Amino acid sequence: MSSDTTKLYPNCDSSVWLRSCEQEVTEPLEGEIEGEIPAWLSGTLLRNGPGSLKVGDMRFDHLFDGSALLHRFAINDGIVTYQCRFLQSQAYKRNHAAGRIVVSEFGTVAVPDPCHTIFDRVAAVFKPGEWMSDNAMISVYPFGDEMYAFTEAPIIHRVDPVTLDTLGRRELSSGGTALVSHTSHPHVMTDGDVYNVGMSMVKGRLKHVVAKFPYTEKGDMFESARVVGTMKPRWTLHPSYMHTFGISEHYFVIVEQPLSVSLGGLVRARLTGRPAAASLHWYPHVQTHVVLISRSTGAEVKRFCTDPMFYLHIINAFEKDGKIVVDLCAYKDAKAIDAMYIQAIENMQSNAEYAEWFRGRPKRLEMSLDAPNLTKIKPILLADVGCETPRINYDLYNGRPYRYFYAISSEVDAEFPGAVIKVDTVTGEVKTWSEADCYPSEPIFVPAPNAKDEDDGVLLSSLVFASDTHRVSLAVLAAKDLKLLACASFHTSSPAPKCLHGWFTQHVQSK
Repeated sequence: MSSDTTKLYPNCDSSVWLRSCEQEVTEPLEGEIEGEIPAWLSGTLLRNGPGSLKVGDMRFDHLFDGSALLHRFAINDGIVTYQCRFLQSQAYKRNHAAGRIVVSEFGTVAVPDPCHTIFDRVAAVFKPGEWMSDNAMISVYPFGDEMYAFTEAPIIHRVDPVTLDTLGRRELSSGGTALVSHTSHPHVMTDGDVYNVGMSMVKGRLKHVVAKFPYTEKGDMFESARVVGTMKPRWTLHPSYMHTFGISEHYFVIVEQPLSVSLGGLVRARLTGRPAAASLHWYPHVQTHVVLISRSTGAEVKRFCTDPMFYLHIINAFEKDGKIVVDLCAYKDAKAIDAMYIQAIENMQSNAEYAEWFRGRPKRLEMSLDAPNLTKIKPILLADVGCETPRINYDLYNGRPYRYFYAISSEVDAEFPGAVIKVDTVTGEVKTWSEADCYPSEPIFVPAPNAKDEDDGVLLSSLVFASDTHRVSLAVLAAKDLKLLACASFHTSSPAPKCLHGWFTQHVQSK
């Protein structure tokens, strides 16, 4: 890495992304509280992310490959406790039993297994649950009263929301949905139903599908899952990469971007031991499509098009005044994926292009429902600020007209990289909260009791610090003005890694 005198981004310490937890926190640590936690705030914040980049003497090559580490912040009567434990996936157990990386990940090639012949690898291509890594290190979502860790492989893990034990594994490649992939961000509806978008074999053809997992108090949400919407990919052998999707009152909203997954490349990667990332291809001159699937019939209704853009996260989608509106964190290309390779992170201080790779902006796609098919639309800039991991007042405004979203800054060349931001989508006003040496994670909105305004509540954000690798904190911010109300800090026995996504559940009892 460059010396301090030649750092291109002197305010950004990328080492917060390169930490590896060496010792789990199985017994809750009680936090040191500064400020005052609102008396009404009680519940559990579960978070997920890359917890370790190392296995023995080997290291993963991409941030999406780190071993999943679950974090738990429990809030009760003004007291906050913290725990963290590694997800006991098959990939984690196999790697650590061997003392090296023996399961290939998104961007990492495993050590070849001498016991597996080329015939074994060919046979395994048709059994994705056996060869896909189940290292679910991106997000956590509830299915009824159960909590699951997610990645984009169709394998999820049930976790205990109190102890963080790994309780079981679900393969979604079989059953009523037969998913071969899915997004890391399903939608959890107010009635408890869960929807997700993925790829599935439908009548012998690979299609994008919407899967529904109906809420039930006594039955199994997975056994009753079914496909409720389908669409044909623009390119049959090169389906678009999707990390999120939108849902409005009448439509499932699918954004088909020009970053595609080569199915032939995936098969070749499996046969030759290459990582899955080798099958991704960015097509800079191909338009982005926005596809509407009817929630009542499950059929594709209409497509719109816009200039090429890359996105990971949709902020919200809704219908208003005869239009469908989609807000998302948009980039000009897919370099953000390359920026998350470990070597790229280590060398960022000497890479003059690195800040541009992460130069995302919140943009709005506003489309008339009466417009002809494939009408071209021009994105509207909501605010001139970098943003990632966006969250809204989800329970009340997901799929409905809304005003505010919250995120962390994606500007590595800013004075305070990773600051918490609040964007007013009506006025374009941006509020920020930041502290020197501090790196927040995705801010999750929790509404206040009897709230009258959309932003009446608090934001919960996990914090790590550049100068103190063994400190992790939970910030409680007032959502209206981003004033810091309280901060609970914990000192861990090993480095505290930065996490990605989480879910807050109110009134879960502390251990």
